[in-house]
Amino acid sequence: MSKMWAGRTEGVTSSLADDFNSSIRFDQRMYREDITGSMAHAGMLGATGIITEDESDKLIDGLSEILSDIDSGKLPINPDCEDIHMFVEEVLTSRLGDLGKKLHTARSRNDQVALDTRMYTRSEITSIQEKLISLCEAVIDKAEEYKDYVMPGYTHLQRAQPITFGHQLMCYVEMLGRDIARLSDAKVRVNVSPIGSCALAGTTYHTDRGYEANKLGFDSVSGNSIDGVSDRDFVCETLSDLSIIMMHLSRFSEEIVLWSSWEFKFVELSDSFTTGSSIMPQKKNPDMAELVRGKTGRVYGDLITILTVLKGLPLAYNKDMQEDKECLFDGIDTVKMCLDVFTGMVSSMKANRENMLLAAQKGFINATDLADYLVRKGLPFRSAYKISGRIVAKCIETGKVLETMTIDEYKEFSELFESDLYQEIDLKNCVDKRISEGGTSVSSVEKQIAQAKERISNLKKGLELK
Repeated sequence: MSKMWAGRTEGVTSSLADDFNSSIRFDQRMYREDITGSMAHAGMLGATGIITEDESDKLIDGLSEILSDIDSGKLPINPDCEDIHMFVEEVLTSRLGDLGKKLHTARSRNDQVALDTRMYTRSEITSIQEKLISLCEAVIDKAEEYKDYVMPGYTHLQRAQPITFGHQLMCYVEMLGRDIARLSDAKVRVNVSPIGSCALAGTTYHTDRGYEANKLGFDSVSGNSIDGVSDRDFVCETLSDLSIIMMHLSRFSEEIVLWSSWEFKFVELSDSFTTGSSIMPQKKNPDMAELVRGKTGRVYGDLITILTVLKGLPLAYNKDMQEDKECLFDGIDTVKMCLDVFTGMVSSMKANRENMLLAAQKGFINATDLADYLVRKGLPFRSAYKISGRIVAKCIETGKVLETMTIDEYKEFSELFESDLYQEIDLKNCVDKRISEGGTSVSSVEKQIAQAKERISNLKKGLELK
């Protein structure tokens, strides 16, 4: 097959080179962006008089028909074409004759592919934000349902202080909220039109880059034509943001794996999001959470791929940059799939109040409150801390918890202890006393939930406006 770029050479390459050079097997997913971008370009050519208005209209109609035919399945994408750009142009030329050849006036595949990739990334960022919002809503629902379930909070994976399960869950809402915001910030830099940069130096035609940018929903045009075709910062930034999303999902996955184990038994996952063992009938494995945790490394790899591809490239366009798409597409696909699965897994997850409370009691996580009690009685904190530690050691020795120690036993350590002590070390009271903003009290968690719901509502409205 003769190539559209034939001229300087015969345009005949070996089949091995064709296969190695071809990108249509993966860039065909951008056919919609390629065609709509070409329609805007044809409109600009007509509006500026580079071609006639009639020619522009015919090109736009022809492109619209190609888009409709691909969407309906009437027109299969030819895998023998070098890329999606060549496929669309070949079909257009076969249908319109020489008029189809005028479409590529005042542009290059260099700025065309940059345009398509930006449009695709912009659309997928919005899709991922919508999925993040759905996950936030699922987590918020669970936080509201379990806002007063007392459990141990951990540091160093050691029981530390009493918190509510709702408070723990709302932590992930904060993380996911930052992920949404990061993507919005990235979208600002994605939403810059490179079309009109041509191969690298611009064009001799009197084009209107703002016309195309406006038609395609871009906020601005690239300020330097070399940068317009060689910039892939937006791919790096998007994959960086996706990597952080996966890091957050992986941390959440790790906790779900722990919480659903027999050793914790804080939560039970739905049968719909677990698997069994081939030989051990008692097993209920949190495979979905484990897979999300595992796929985090895959998305990290996608980020490292593009960073490595770009690190030694001279300006402007190099064929190496074709390697931007597979890692971008894989990162996007992986994150979207993980978010969908995670939302379903969290939505169907059930918490075990009794096991959470029992773990909290056995962990002596109200020891800080015990020390604070003595401080309020006038004892210096360091002295109170030491007495509390000795009391915990006594409980471990005698198989008791702080709540089951008698007042006489407490008085062996300090005469400051009175019967009001038990009110102070009651786990529910320990939680409710932490009323500082962002704290673990039920009232604080309720406030966090209300604020998160308002933010989510505003985010949804914002995405609808885009």
